[in-house]
Amino acid sequence: MTIPGGGIGPAAGAPPLRHRALEIAASGMSVQRQRMETIATNIANAETTRTEGGGPYRRRVVQVSAGGEPPGQAAPRPVTGRNGVLVGGPAAELQQGARVTGIVEDPSEGPRIYEPGHPDADADGYVRYPNVSVTQETVDMMGARRLFEANAMVFQAVKAMLRRAIDI
Repeated sequence: MTIPGGGIGPAAGAPPLRHRALEIAASGMSVQRQRMETIATNIANAETTRTEGGGPYRRRVVQVSAGGEPPGQAAPRPVTGRNGVLVGGPAAELQQGARVTGIVEDPSEGPRIYEPGHPDADADGYVRYPNVSVTQETVDMMGARRLFEANAMVFQAVKAMLRRAIDI
C-alpha cells in the first residue's frame, strides 16, 4: 500500500498500516498479560523458603524487546525499563510492537531472618526468604494492568476506525 505520487507508505513486504496498528496493540496486550502472570507467580511464592532446586524462591522478571521478529530470527534491541516496561527504541523497531524475549530470575538475595524453629533454618537459626516484595509486585501489577488496558483501548479504537472506513 504505497501512496500514489511517491508518498510515504509501508516498506515493501510490510503489512498495511491498519494491520500493523492492530498487531502492535495486540503484542502490547500479550506482553502485559505475561508480565501479570509472572507477577502473580512471584506473589504466590513470596513466602516459599524451599524450592525443588533447594533454597528460597527467586523473583522472576519478564524481559521485553521491541520488534516483531520471532526469537532467533533477529536481534532486536532490548528496550525495557526496570519492571519490563517498553520505554523506547528506534522508531522502526517500535512499529513492530513488542515481544517477550525471556523470563529471568532476579539474582538479588532475599532477607535473612532469625527463626530457629523454622524447618529451613540454617545452623545459626536464620532462614533465607525469597527476594519478593509483595508491595513492589502489587505496584508492578497495577502498572501492567494499566498498560494492558491502554493497549486494549488502542485495539478497540483501530477496530472502530476500520468499521467506519468500511461504511465510507
